[in-house]
Amino acid sequence: MSGGQEPNVATTSISPVTLSGFNNIDFGSIINVLMQQASIPLTNLQTSQSNLKAQISTFSSLATQIGTLQSAAADLASPTSVSAVAGTSSDATAVSVSTTSAASAGHYDVVVNDLARAQVTVSTSSAPDAATTVVASGGTLTIGGVAVTLTGNVTLQGLADAINGTTGIGVTASVVHTDQNTYRLALTANSTGTASAFTVTNALSGGTGVTFGSTNAVDATNASLLVNNIPVTSSTNTIQDIVPGLTITALRKDPTSVISVDVAPDSSGLETKVQAFVTAYNSLVQFADGQRTAAANGDATSIGRDPVLNQLRNSLRTALLGTYSGQALTNLAQVGVEFTQTGTLQINDSVFSAAVTSNPSGVQSLFAGTSGAFPAIATLLDGYSATTGFISTETTQLNAQISRMNQQISNMQDQLAQQKATLQQQYAAADAAISSLNSQSGALTNFSQSLGNGL
Repeated sequence: MSGGQEPNVATTSISPVTLSGFNNIDFGSIINVLMQQASIPLTNLQTSQSNLKAQISTFSSLATQIGTLQSAAADLASPTSVSAVAGTSSDATAVSVSTTSAASAGHYDVVVNDLARAQVTVSTSSAPDAATTVVASGGTLTIGGVAVTLTGNVTLQGLADAINGTTGIGVTASVVHTDQNTYRLALTANSTGTASAFTVTNALSGGTGVTFGSTNAVDATNASLLVNNIPVTSSTNTIQDIVPGLTITALRKDPTSVISVDVAPDSSGLETKVQAFVTAYNSLVQFADGQRTAAANGDATSIGRDPVLNQLRNSLRTALLGTYSGQALTNLAQVGVEFTQTGTLQINDSVFSAAVTSNPSGVQSLFAGTSGAFPAIATLLDGYSATTGFISTETTQLNAQISRMNQQISNMQDQLAQQKATLQQQYAAADAAISSLNSQSGALTNFSQSLGNGL
């Protein structure tokens, strides 16, 4: 641009907004600008409060991550849940098998001679319906030594309800529809086995009557098995501790079939539990890394720099790398639970399988012994997840800050409202004064013009 020449700028004429409409001073815009400036501290405080609320939400997500990891650790912290052996059945439809960590390798031939059954007794009498026909109006019905006393008219369904409402009766009564217009009362023992067999003594009176025969629809029986030719009886079909740590469930009676049950070292079930822990830990690491990256990028809603998160990650890493003395195996790396270069966990399948096969009791002791790794990790995590733990304490402190900010925000809003009202009054007075001056100026101009015209 050459010296002294004014720039050629296109301008647009904007009609100002005024309070009175008689001057060109935009008092409304002036007030808005001043209030925007005055509101900056309030806006900053509200943003800070919003960030704290977001941090509370993030801590809630962290608590969820910890809960998942804690659950996975608990599955590895109990000796009864850490089993390095597994049982298999040659016919799982006839005999199913489960093992605990106390089970030892072995082979068992099982023959199911009989199943455990609950006694079922059905009335020989019937009623044409269950809800309206009165079958008795008094007396007692004694089942297994427990008396059910009637004091008025009852239907078949009412009798069943009275039986089921009697404490300690040991049976469940139901009405069965056996044929058209034929309803009978069925009594079923609540437990299987001969010890739960019951007798019925009928002293009911009135109504159409209720009778019972001398035979049962199903007699109470005990389960009867041969295990390696050793007779075994049980009141239930689930037989525990035939040998330590082995549970056999009889599902089908078949005296002519021999079912093979084998208990052998097996790493797959235990590895599934360890993999669940590894997955949960890696998810927590990914969460922590994401928070740390967000904090480095200036995200005020993150907890990446919070000491609780950093302490948690460091403590977990120390526990996972720790040495657990007094064990045949002393650290998790010896069973293939290893750290990667990125700080995540992985399972070395071959090392894990070899450790379980060669030293299953050592693996159990390392994982879930009194001084084992996963009881220690579960205790560590409880310090964060408990109602008085680190997460709860941190959240309580953040909520206290938010509460204090609520009062500060309310006070600032009141002050801004008063400031705006004062400004509006001041500018309204100024606007009125300018309008008055403009009016006086116009009158003087007119007076001057009239004098000039007179001359």
